[in-house]
Amino acid sequence: MGRNVEIKAAARDWQAQMARAAALASLREDLRQEDVFFHSARGRLKLRTVATGSGETASLISYNRADTPGPTASDYVLCPVADAAELCRLLAAALGRQATVRKHRSVFHCGQTRVHFDDVEGLGRFIELEVVLRPEQTVAGGAALARAWMERLLIREEDLVTGAYADALTGGGGIGANLGTNPTFTAAMPQAFPASEGGSAVPKLARMGGGGDASP
Repeated sequence: MGRNVEIKAAARDWQAQMARAAALASLREDLRQEDVFFHSARGRLKLRTVATGSGETASLISYNRADTPGPTASDYVLCPVADAAELCRLLAAALGRQATVRKHRSVFHCGQTRVHFDDVEGLGRFIELEVVLRPEQTVAGGAALARAWMERLLIREEDLVTGAYADALTGGGGIGANLGTNPTFTAAMPQAFPASEGGSAVPKLARMGGGGDASP
């Protein structure tokens, strides 16, 4: 089992924040990801397919993370998958599908911290920080690193959102509710996907927040 300390935030200035991450990173990866979430009695369960320039891989991921803003511990188990389509059919039949999240993710590797710039279809643009804890590290130590990266990337407390992208897409709250009550982002967030790729999430988030029925 692995353990991270994570935060998720709305991107306040996508290009400027990405430039800061690029200047501090040792490696950048650009990925297309599709996460199929399944109903789970404990935590969250998703089947992730990742496409890169060299091919496609898939993993089944189970994780537990509290839906709270700020640096939060996330415990996860990851299992590589050879036949993603067949496993998806099996899990859908056994558990039921919750949502499908599609995104372009740029990953900047900065020491033990992974900085994700996520352009999420139907939601908008977000930044995730994942501090990969070493065996001897505490959650508090990881949280301190996450907050240091928040400062480097100009992420403010009011930018933080809670929950998972899947919850927002199914109207559960969290991300949609957070942003719907913050006019900075409902009015100014850049378009996530051009019309040719499925439309922007900004109007959707504004509607979700206004209706009071969203959760990430």
